[in-house]
Amino acid sequence: MSNTKSHTHFDFAKLTERERYKILIGTVIPRPIALVTTVSKDGNPNAGPFSFFNVLTHDPAIVAIGVENYSDMRFKDTARNIRETGEFTVHICDDALVDQMEVCAIKFGPEVDELSEAGLATTPGQMVRSPRILAAPAALECRRHTTLQVGPAREIILGEVLGVYVRSDAVDPSNLHIDQQLMDAVGRMGGHTYARTRDQFDITTQTKEEWNSQKSASELHFAKG
Repeated sequence: MSNTKSHTHFDFAKLTERERYKILIGTVIPRPIALVTTVSKDGNPNAGPFSFFNVLTHDPAIVAIGVENYSDMRFKDTARNIRETGEFTVHICDDALVDQMEVCAIKFGPEVDELSEAGLATTPGQMVRSPRILAAPAALECRRHTTLQVGPAREIILGEVLGVYVRSDAVDPSNLHIDQQLMDAVGRMGGHTYARTRDQFDITTQTKEEWNSQKSASELHFAKG
């Protein structure tokens, strides 16, 4: 008896921008959250969360952030600051930071320091000028690598990771193992929903030889049955 479920197909060419957005955020889940800090060319700090975010490669170490600017094509503070300074810091958001991260998502003007509004303590960056949020379990200090303009008000910012801070109790410097439970990262789902990463399981990918051996044993079992 087959357990295959039926599927509904959506032709993106026939959907509105909002409809495509709803399908994407409901299917590409969970998405990691980048709480990004920057400074303006005048030295004013800024912070904002982005869930269109991920790491793309490790050599060179590149992360990508999808930024939706304003409909009149004005840059959001994050995009403008990165263009002007070429620097930003990505913070991994854990469960304890969710409420303060949401404050940083409020559409304040460029004159407002979201970090101050959210009550987030920071320290100056080491390899970049953007501040580091002390409460974040990890912070990736980045230099802008490439900006891809993918629409009138949308761009993808690629950043090269120059250095990373990880909570000392969550990392073993001798083997670089990071404790995922202590990281306690959260992810973005569809709508206003978030997910925690505490329900975890391990799978070790088999070698080709292990797979062939298992396959042969299975075929032999069914042949005898």
